[in-house]
Amino acid sequence: DFHQRERLGATSKSPRWLIAYKFTKYEATTRLLGIHVQVGKTGVVTPVAELEPVELAGTIVRRASLHNADEIERKDIRIGDVVVVEKAGKIIPHVVRVEKHLRKRRLPKYHFPTKCPVCGHRLERDPGGVYIRCTNRACPARLRERLKFFASREGMDIDGLGEKIIDLLLEHNLVSSFADLYRLTADQIAQLPRMGTKSAENLIRAIQESKKRGLARLLNALSIPHVGARTATILAEHFGSIDRLMQADLEELEAIPEIGPIIAESVYDFFQSEEGQQTIEELRQVGVRMTQPRQRHRAKPLEGKTIVVTGTLEHYSRKEIEELIHELGGHAASSVSRKTDFVVAGANPGSKLQKAQQLGVPVLDEASFEAMIAGEAK
Repeated sequence: DFHQRERLGATSKSPRWLIAYKFTKYEATTRLLGIHVQVGKTGVVTPVAELEPVELAGTIVRRASLHNADEIERKDIRIGDVVVVEKAGKIIPHVVRVEKHLRKRRLPKYHFPTKCPVCGHRLERDPGGVYIRCTNRACPARLRERLKFFASREGMDIDGLGEKIIDLLLEHNLVSSFADLYRLTADQIAQLPRMGTKSAENLIRAIQESKKRGLARLLNALSIPHVGARTATILAEHFGSIDRLMQADLEELEAIPEIGPIIAESVYDFFQSEEGQQTIEELRQVGVRMTQPRQRHRAKPLEGKTIVVTGTLEHYSRKEIEELIHELGGHAASSVSRKTDFVVAGANPGSKLQKAQQLGVPVLDEASFEAMIAGEAK
């Protein structure tokens, strides 16, 4: 409306009828300087891009995920290329594509390593999958990552046992297994660099306290492939003890709701392996609790319901609300479909809210969701 524009006029610096909205940049262009691979707790070898430093969404990015060997091949990523980097979920940087029109000279293709960069063991691809793994369970890199996860909040939640102390323990050959953590003494810890008597006593107390976490925590902390917190809880509540779980055959495991053939085989293989049985026996000897109260089946407020959460909630993080949905018998899905029972929408909801409205899926705000579960739980 040009008439309204004329009425609003302008100042000496800018027109009053024009507003500029600034948005945070979540994509940037930079050069790929190199590719290195890192070994995770389950042996998965992940390629990481070394980049010319570039500002992205308020931070300086020097590294980005390349996901796996197939992605490098599919995108034809080569060292020396100009690449576009994006922050997935505004947090994790990854390489989106190569600006091939800027490739001014012939660059050699990247060849994924065939041996573990840490222990030298031959790498193997998952049958029918994209992941390439170091299958050497004694690999120092795998041990380091497994110990880190074992001690983490998602694992046995050992307060004070972080990455730096784990590195010191490994450097001084004080641990080579999960059970070794429980054999440590305050005197051993106190002799480590930058560790005093009081700090050592507090750490030993935290380690000993973690013995009481229960079976679900332990199963998640063991880094069994395909077993996360949700699966660990299902198994712990179904079997009630580690002994009962170790007796289960494949057929029994597959019959458990939410446990498919891949998870069942992974769990079965771990507990039938010499290493798995030795790990459990050692943890038993140091006094780690391996039982969990078995839940008697009773109707839950969200049983059988599929729920999608979008936006920022006031009283819950995304992880907390999804755990609550699971505890109440529901399934926290990542996308909206006609099978979705309802959507919980917080502040600044995204496209999921629009999709729900298009499909006629009921939408609840946080207060309505809390009122619903409180009412149905009575």
